[in-house]
Amino acid sequence: MAKKFYVIWVGREPGIYTDWPTAQKQIMKFSGAKYKSFPSKAEAEAAFAGGTVNSSVSASSKASGSSNKTSRGNNLSAPPIKTDVVIYCDGGCDPNPGKAGSGVAVYQNDQLIQLWYGVYNPNGTNNTAELNALFYSLQLAQHATKQGLSAQILCDSMYSIQCIRDWAAGWEKNGWKKKTGEIKNLEIIKQAYALYNEIKDKVLLSHVKAHAGTEGNELADRMTMIAVERKDPAWVQYEKDSKGEFNIPALLKLRAG
Repeated sequence: MAKKFYVIWVGREPGIYTDWPTAQKQIMKFSGAKYKSFPSKAEAEAAFAGGTVNSSVSASSKASGSSNKTSRGNNLSAPPIKTDVVIYCDGGCDPNPGKAGSGVAVYQNDQLIQLWYGVYNPNGTNNTAELNALFYSLQLAQHATKQGLSAQILCDSMYSIQCIRDWAAGWEKNGWKKKTGEIKNLEIIKQAYALYNEIKDKVLLSHVKAHAGTEGNELADRMTMIAVERKDPAWVQYEKDSKGEFNIPALLKLRAG
């Protein structure tokens, strides 16, 4: 059977996959999933980058048709789907638990327009910092949609994404309890989940690989460092230089020391 490439536009982890079993995991029981197979990598990449969804392929029709022997899917590329606004968020804590801060990088029409840092906590955790960043990103995305702009959020914390997108609904039905014990970070999860429910039909929430050279993710990470350095408990917009620009190379060098 000819090799196929599976594009997941909307699913647990959007991207391009080379085997159906792994692609199927991204869309099974995922409300509003959008996906399609393509005969070549080039066609798949073009379709994914363009965000084009012509006709979704049903999981049932493909389940019996895949003979790829790859045990694990290969997510070849997961660039942002084309939207007006792309928001990257990150949280950091060193040590964990310890000094924590959150960061956000906002792009509009492929241009970096805002950097944010804050929510410093001297006794925080990485997960809490990630959730704080995601919650603020949801607020920024909501603001964008109210202006008639399309928006997506790219978060490198699967824990945060799953808390809000996958797990919170069940926890809420159970009175915000789970069988295995305490739900950590419950208050921020409740706030983020409530907002996510308001805008989930307008905003795409996806995972981005951490520290893989994606500029937006790297800049959000550097904002977490600045949050810890400046110890500001509120969200603060990072200032541009005297030329009205962000010195991106200098910011990226912060992680290198």
